[in-house]
Amino acid sequence: MKRVLLFLATNLAVILVLTLVLNVFGIARGVSASGINIGQLLVFSAVVGFTGSFISLLMSKTMAKWSTGARVIDNPVSADEVWLVNTVRKLAERAGIGMPEVAVYEGAPNAFATGAFKNSALVAVSTGLLESMDRDEVEAVLGHEVAHVANGDMVTLTLIQGVVNTFVVFLARVVGFFVDKVLLRGNSDRGPGIGYMVTVFVCELVFGLVASIIVAWFSRQREFRADAGSAKLLGSPRPMQQALMRLGGLAPGALPSQMSAFGISGHGNGWGALFSTHPPMEERIAALNNLPPA
Repeated sequence: MKRVLLFLATNLAVILVLTLVLNVFGIARGVSASGINIGQLLVFSAVVGFTGSFISLLMSKTMAKWSTGARVIDNPVSADEVWLVNTVRKLAERAGIGMPEVAVYEGAPNAFATGAFKNSALVAVSTGLLESMDRDEVEAVLGHEVAHVANGDMVTLTLIQGVVNTFVVFLARVVGFFVDKVLLRGNSDRGPGIGYMVTVFVCELVFGLVASIIVAWFSRQREFRADAGSAKLLGSPRPMQQALMRLGGLAPGALPSQMSAFGISGHGNGWGALFSTHPPMEERIAALNNLPPA
């Protein structure tokens, strides 16, 4: 639940800051005293909705390295590092993408991939994952992360987040105008009043919650595709299943809230499952059983 709240707070903060900036520069004129200009409001909503998402995507590699303390392996200094880099290179060639940066960071078992472009991504694994898995299992995890990159999942999730953010901003202002002018009968000579501002704030919270559920659902679907991608790259679903079973018995390493969707594991319980970016391990293992023969 803490990650959910941080995620919501981050998105709301981005929306509020961009809204303030656009208002200061006179760009946000979608709602006036006389009514709603749908075209202007849509443009305003799209700018607010997509700007934060794309900035986060473009900064994702830098932020990932900074927030996890990941060390990029430029010159392997051990046999394990040589194997790690060579394995990622082999998987990237099979997937038809450029060689990602390979990094290791201190922490409990986890791994992630990020980056705005397929041919310049970052694949990172934790020391805990390397220490708790055998090489076949680590290779399957690396295949999963490379599949994320090959599938363009980082860009796809960014676009989805931008779309739902746009609808949150747009619908919140439409509802706010309706409440202020129709239900509260605000002063039409002065433009939107306090009822509009309060309603917009509340609606952005509520609609943002619904948007987070939608984005989390899409994220869970991409995990199934990345698992299947790993099975395809390795020629068999068995290594990925073994890796998932191993991860299911380990406490997942925590990642910064803005990166939690990019980890290899993690699942919420109860209501938290609606906001979970990853399906339960049992479902992922079962889905690999249903893959068509290679």
